[in-house]
Amino acid sequence: MSCLRIPLCLLLAVQSAAAAEFNLQQPVTPLARTEYHLHTMLLIVTGVIFAVVFLVMLYSIFHHRKSAGNEAKQFHENTTVEIIWTVVPLLILVVIAVPATRAVLAQKSTRSEDMTIKITGYQWKWRYDYLDDNFGYVSHLATPREAIEGTIQKPANYLLEVDEPLVVPTDRKIRLLLTANDVIHSWWVPQLGVKQDAIPGFLRDSWMLIEKPGVYRGQCSELCGKDHGFMPIVVEAKSPADYEKWRAAKLKQMAAAADDPNKVWKLEDLKARGEKVYAQNCVPCHQANGKGIPGTFPALDGSPIATGDKAGHIEIVLFGGKKNPAMAAWGKQLSDTDIAAVITYERNSWGNHTGQIVQPKEVKAARGKAA
Repeated sequence: MSCLRIPLCLLLAVQSAAAAEFNLQQPVTPLARTEYHLHTMLLIVTGVIFAVVFLVMLYSIFHHRKSAGNEAKQFHENTTVEIIWTVVPLLILVVIAVPATRAVLAQKSTRSEDMTIKITGYQWKWRYDYLDDNFGYVSHLATPREAIEGTIQKPANYLLEVDEPLVVPTDRKIRLLLTANDVIHSWWVPQLGVKQDAIPGFLRDSWMLIEKPGVYRGQCSELCGKDHGFMPIVVEAKSPADYEKWRAAKLKQMAAAADDPNKVWKLEDLKARGEKVYAQNCVPCHQANGKGIPGTFPALDGSPIATGDKAGHIEIVLFGGKKNPAMAAWGKQLSDTDIAAVITYERNSWGNHTGQIVQPKEVKAARGKAA
């Protein structure tokens, strides 16, 4: 039986190795294809160097071993050897440098774009602004919190699914302008050949031209905080015709969703909307139960902020925390209505029962006062 088991184990091992992914993901943009070929070339060059050096060492060790009666030769300064070990590495570096330089120049060639999208990194999500059409939206992690905590089964695209993907057309050069609101992030989608740091106060750029419709996934590759692993990127490439349909529908949706900041809301309506805003933006730090993370993020349940003066609560949500710099300034990310809703929710949830409503016009007034 043992003789039969060994070949079976070997067969299973070979099948497992064949199913594994050892190479880069298949490129779908000219830039990614250039990087793919450069990677392959470098792998071959370094592999040949390794093989040659290893074989020379192996030959020398075996044929010139002391046990065979060989004695080490003493010599000093050999012009021929010195020229060889200088010229050969130089030629190798030239062979590598030429295509590598072309790849770097191609990465920075953002001219002649067909459209421009601004990407802003936040802890821990991305905002996409279509500058040519003057609209934008925020992309959040869509993996259920229960899956992250292990109480339900993990989905197929665990931690790589979002509620609003970046939708772009194929066969069009898209310029990407990248920045960040808080800390350094990095927008990375391997199949698109784009990996660009997003730095607060700076505007970096990159580009992509996707040749094949499909869904392409990536994530923030910078250690940007406690929820760094929960900041995925999903790009959905559509044919130009399908993209135009999506664009028209999105413009109508954005117009319909625009809120009147002077509208007077009821408590229950604001709470319902605020619960959704809280789940998307506040849960990672303050937790779904409002208890926060001891020593890092304060609890909202029973806190002086959520039960005290409304003006102070509005100020800290709008402009961030002065005593706790980890508190983000949500005024740049959320509308007046969303901020009013989430504050109302926080003041009337868990053990907080203030019965107070924060209307959008109060948030608008606070913005104007600060300005």
